[in-house]
Amino acid sequence: MRKLSYFIACSLDGFIGDEQGDASAMFRFMNEEYLDFLKTEFPETLSTHGRRQLGLDHLENKRFDTVIQGRASYELALKEGITSPYAHLREYVASRSLAPSPDPHVEIIADDLLGRVRALKAEEGGLDIYLCGGSRLAGQLLDEIDELVIKAYPLVYGTGMPMFGTGLDIKEFTLDGVRTFTNGVLVRTYTRQR
Repeated sequence: MRKLSYFIACSLDGFIGDEQGDASAMFRFMNEEYLDFLKTEFPETLSTHGRRQLGLDHLENKRFDTVIQGRASYELALKEGITSPYAHLREYVASRSLAPSPDPHVEIIADDLLGRVRALKAEEGGLDIYLCGGSRLAGQLLDEIDELVIKAYPLVYGTGMPMFGTGLDIKEFTLDGVRTFTNGVLVRTYTRQR
């Protein structure tokens, strides 16, 4: 069974961006040490465009071969003219309003999101599934999330887009590890308690 991992950046107070989802305040923490960690442990979580700019197209996927993102997260790339932000992965976008797909490499999941995610998780072989965001999508898929990888940045937003949509039942995860960086970033990994 493949795992669904919510790999997400957030502020100390649990926001993945401001109220519009803008997380650009977190970009300034991308120093050499932190980028080396991402290149070594999670290279596929860097967008195809970003990988090209950094000369990292040669890096193989280590953890994930599939990405699922919500419409709002995907539209951040579309606004930049990028229709396939993770071309090095199988790309899915959960959206009831975005159809047809603007790119043949990107499949839109308009109906039965849970069923489609469960089918992806049940596939034989392959790597795991990267849940890229956003807040509402993570809330919808909370019962399917097997792992949380939370990149906590030393910022307090005060208000903004929470990691998960509201109105959820309490779920418990077990801390597997914490990695610290000199820029103040903490990367915490949790596994769902079953």
